Amino acid sequence: MYRTIQDFLNDWKYESESTLKMLNALTDASLLQKVSAEGRSLGFLAWHIVLTLGEMGGKTGITVQAPSEDAPMPAASSIIATAYDAGARSVADEISKHWTDAMLLEEIEMYGEKWKRGYAIASLMKHQTHHRAQMTVLMRQAGLKVPGVYGPAREEWAQFGMPAAK
Repeated sequence: MYRTIQDFLNDWKYESESTLKMLNALTDASLLQKVSAEGRSLGFLAWHIVLTLGEMGGKTGITVQAPSEDAPMPAASSIIATAYDAGARSVADEISKHWTDAMLLEEIEMYGEKWKRGYAIASLMKHQTHHRAQMTVLMRQAGLKVPGVYGPAREEWAQFGMPAAK
């Protein structure tokens, strides 16, 4: 749970840049990639991250520049990345402009429960990280290069003059 706006903004900057890096690595064809016929597609997961910015953000009381919750998934990966970038920036802007550190301890209604605002935005962060991790598997199956986030991805080890860990 976040207790200061600045701590959130520091983490959000890195995490949203990492998510955008992953979304920018997608191709239009890769959006259809699934693990199985019943599974969610890579495009579904990417679009779900975008839509959740507005959905969860709205429940916390901020107005996020994001498509409506029922907006259909675009066929172009660039549209998904652009929508995410605008939404992620507006999350940071809205929180920095309209919230105070004291507000992070206020309880709000979230999904039929009472959550502290600081917990809600931590959950938003963890939500996108969870789905970003799912996306890496689908990206590899689609033949895409997976960007490193918390260290180099397999393809990036050579840049450090080292073999990929086995």
